[in-house]
Amino acid sequence: MKKVSALLLALSAGMSFGAVANSMDFPHLSTSGYGEVIATPDMAEFSVKVVESTMTAEQAKQGVDKVVSDFLALLKENGIEAENISSTNLYIAPQYHYPKKGKPELVGYRATRTVTVKVVELDKLNHTLDVALSSGINQVDNITLKVKDEAKYHEQARLAAIKDAEKKAQSLAKGFGKDLVGVWQINYNSHQTQPVLMRAMSMDMKAESNGYQDSTLVIRDRVDVIYRMED
Repeated sequence: MKKVSALLLALSAGMSFGAVANSMDFPHLSTSGYGEVIATPDMAEFSVKVVESTMTAEQAKQGVDKVVSDFLALLKENGIEAENISSTNLYIAPQYHYPKKGKPELVGYRATRTVTVKVVELDKLNHTLDVALSSGINQVDNITLKVKDEAKYHEQARLAAIKDAEKKAQSLAKGFGKDLVGVWQINYNSHQTQPVLMRAMSMDMKAESNGYQDSTLVIRDRVDVIYRMED
């Protein structure tokens, strides 16, 4: 390929990649490059939910606060740093019974709170889940496997997408007996990671599954390129 003569990053909104390509009055071709990288998870993140229903709002609050406090203390004892723990605000809602006739009847209050934990050593995930279930947590859900250096894999997928776009452009130009003058426009949006989600766990289940050990993350990227061709 000859030296690139022009390079324009298409970042403006309101005009699609295809529309821009169709508006050009010189020979050109458009290609889309795709890149994919397979990564092995080395960390995880999960959320737990504490739910307490009692006759009064204060009792519900105290019940949730105690479970969360006990859980946070156990996490600290097991080496989970505070920076890897986040929690939502306490949410309290009245609970009503709706009879077929008559007005709704207040039957109590329900308090909920969610805590999210990041486990930076994947081999400690099962033990950390057991800690959660043994501390009074009602439910563990949204277990997601991740990689620590995700940016590195995104870069690899991006470079693979660029090479794929260039290879297609060169093949097309050669097939039609033309030469590429250079890159005229690049349209790049964002990368995509296919998360590894594990099933939710109820309070009477134990974290005995080691299925995550054979799991993989699929990180994809895409780039759309317009190449200018010789006249």
